[in-house]
Amino acid sequence: MKKWALAGLSGLLAAGALAGCGKGEEPQVQADGGKKQETTKFSISMRTLAFNHVEKSPNINEDKWVKRLEEKTNVDLDIVLVPHKEYEQKMIQMFATGDIPDVVQSSGGVNGKEMAGSVQAGVFQPLDELLQKYGQNLLKKIPKDAWDNVSYKGKIYAIPEWLSNPSRRATYIRADLLEKTGLPVPKTVDEYLNVLRAFKKLGVENPYMGRENFKYADTFFGAYDVFPYLSMFEQAGDLVQPKFMDSENMQKALQTYKTMYDEGLIHKEFATINATKFKDTILSGKAGMWSMNANEMLQWQEQLRASVPDGRIEIIASPTGPDGKGGHYLYGSVTRGYFINKSVKNPEGIIKFFDWMVSDEAEQFFTFGVEGETYTMEGGKLAYKQPKTPQEVDEERYRQAFLWMVQDTTYNKGTLELTEEGKKLMSVYDTILANEGRDGITFEPRLETLTKNPDISPISDQAPPILLTHMVKMVYGKEPISDWPKAIEEWKAKGGADVIKEATDKFKNKDGVTMSRRK
Repeated sequence: MKKWALAGLSGLLAAGALAGCGKGEEPQVQADGGKKQETTKFSISMRTLAFNHVEKSPNINEDKWVKRLEEKTNVDLDIVLVPHKEYEQKMIQMFATGDIPDVVQSSGGVNGKEMAGSVQAGVFQPLDELLQKYGQNLLKKIPKDAWDNVSYKGKIYAIPEWLSNPSRRATYIRADLLEKTGLPVPKTVDEYLNVLRAFKKLGVENPYMGRENFKYADTFFGAYDVFPYLSMFEQAGDLVQPKFMDSENMQKALQTYKTMYDEGLIHKEFATINATKFKDTILSGKAGMWSMNANEMLQWQEQLRASVPDGRIEIIASPTGPDGKGGHYLYGSVTRGYFINKSVKNPEGIIKFFDWMVSDEAEQFFTFGVEGETYTMEGGKLAYKQPKTPQEVDEERYRQAFLWMVQDTTYNKGTLELTEEGKKLMSVYDTILANEGRDGITFEPRLETLTKNPDISPISDQAPPILLTHMVKMVYGKEPISDWPKAIEEWKAKGGADVIKEATDKFKNKDGVTMSRRK
């Protein structure tokens, strides 16, 4: 099988790009100590996640950590990279062409938009019997709600990477800049705006770091509890409808962003800033506040020091709105899922590969790397060589988060326990994130009225396209914010009314309803 290289993300996985992903090839046989052992050979599609180490690799299959992983698990991987920014589009295209790898990584459960109904169409095989025979460690380690999220009609169809704490995103602040302002840690929206104004007076180029589609720039929608996302339905009288239909609070949230835009507290072209520019701007020291997954704080802190040696990042409680609450949207129990193509002839070897992922040996490998290279054993204690350069941090992040495919991805406990900064970050989950976050009603499988009309359908962390256009125009002053009710009516006229009816009916019948992810 030909190895896949990352050669120009813009053209990767264009029509036919997966040709040659042979499925179910006979395992190769290699000698090991005089004994014959079968090598499990399989292709696997994986989202690049905008990880620098992945996207800058000339050939991910020749990466040293991939090679080490193959040696440890006796597999021969053919990783097919799916561009992060075009993930849904490329996945749908992949299913349309029929050139499907042996293992397909999803961004969640069975019903994600990127899966294009492939599970229901019989593309993948149920895994229950295989897991009983070859995946006992997986069955013991992974919680039931995660298994439920990758099940269809009572059968398990994927191996999930799971999340034990649904409050994953957090509000970051440059603590060193806050100290210079002389202001206390902000709590309310107004206090946040005052801090941003003070950052501007200090000469901070981007007091609040924006990003296209409000992705990882949605902090203030949380303050007003109007996230326009897939998991954000609520009861409103006799109806079940999206939270963005709370016109009063949605207009307050949009006005907050417009105030930031008008006063130069957010980049004038935030609507076109992609993930790479977002991160590069922050790590170059040109941002005062932003939103990001909490588990990445220490790695971002280390990379920031390369540009700003005295720069300090902290996580603070997100801004609170009229109800005294705030926070980002709560995640589901599954962050990634791994589906096995029904035509694979050696699925047991693949199950064994994933079963190893939850072993103590795997945890040590992914967390600390290889003895003699990235850590040493001194007096029976592990001494880890902490990454210092931005490149080393990227490599650690890649090993711990990209290659470690099945784990509790809340945070990496092994490395956090080594330092006081790490222990402090773990406490943030208990003292800050556990007390914030917005949740809502969601439906599994996804509402049919949404799957039929992508233009009116939100996704996990992005508004429906038809509304997103209005949101950006309103912040930019191209449309009056007072026209938000008209935007809602347009959404309803183009199919939203049917969405509300289906959601209401399903809720009344308790059909596929998930209420809260906060345990």
